[in-house]
Amino acid sequence: MYPFIEAEQAGKHNVKRACELLKVSRSAYYQHASGEQSTRARVDEELTAKIRAVHAASNGTYGAPRIHAELAEAGLRHGRKRIARLMRDDGVRGKSPRRWQATTIPDPAAPTRPDLVQRDFAVNPAAIDTRWCGDITYINTWEGWLYLATVIDLASRRVVGWAVADHLKTDLVDAALTDALRRRRPADGLVFHSDRGCQYTSAQHARLAKRHGVRLSVGRRGQCWDNAVAESFFATLKTELIHRQAWTSRQAAYQATFEYIEGWYNTRRRHSSLGYQSPVAYEAGTSLAPLPALRVA
Repeated sequence: MYPFIEAEQAGKHNVKRACELLKVSRSAYYQHASGEQSTRARVDEELTAKIRAVHAASNGTYGAPRIHAELAEAGLRHGRKRIARLMRDDGVRGKSPRRWQATTIPDPAAPTRPDLVQRDFAVNPAAIDTRWCGDITYINTWEGWLYLATVIDLASRRVVGWAVADHLKTDLVDAALTDALRRRRPADGLVFHSDRGCQYTSAQHARLAKRHGVRLSVGRRGQCWDNAVAESFFATLKTELIHRQAWTSRQAAYQATFEYIEGWYNTRRRHSSLGYQSPVAYEAGTSLAPLPALRVA
């Protein structure tokens, strides 16, 4: 209750003066006194419902920046701070990635290769299919480990190829690169960047790259930031999918990973470095339609 309401009840009836002192409009005072909901409170209530819908449609992963972008695409122009405030008030939270953890083992006897990327991870639609990066991560299942190798386009952040296996042999990373080459058919001279894991520095992998005109690039020893885009994708994948439940089988983990990459990450998930577009929308140069749960009349 406003303090001046008690003052009025004590016989002090100067509402205009009290509102001026407390910097409250008289209309707000009368709305409060009559129990009527203010226009802003009503809009906040409606907006909170839409925030919940976007958050649910993202499987509980979106925070304020992506929810703000989703609302804007639907024509609901509200400030990001307002969205963040309403999320806090409603207890709605996004998912934040954990710290990265190394998964590949360097081969000290591997041949020296140059770093052709030099931590230049800038997005650029003109550079699509000229520079890719790759890495391996692991998924714990009740049947044992499932290993995932990915190939990501540095210019659009799209996962252009990937493969899974129950082993960490070079065949795994070769399968992921082959998948990307089959899908994208890049011109000769494409750069494929990775860490110094033994799979990526092997003679077998070098032969595959040479056959397809791919130039291999590696980061420095022990420097995860030299392959930051690949590491960041794995952190996102594990935060938004892998670490949210137990996986009873490798097949279940594979199916969920397929749906995440092909049905969400590439096509729907808004990426901060792409101006909150999805990789597919960014490559196509088109706007990303809002999630079905947010469509407004």
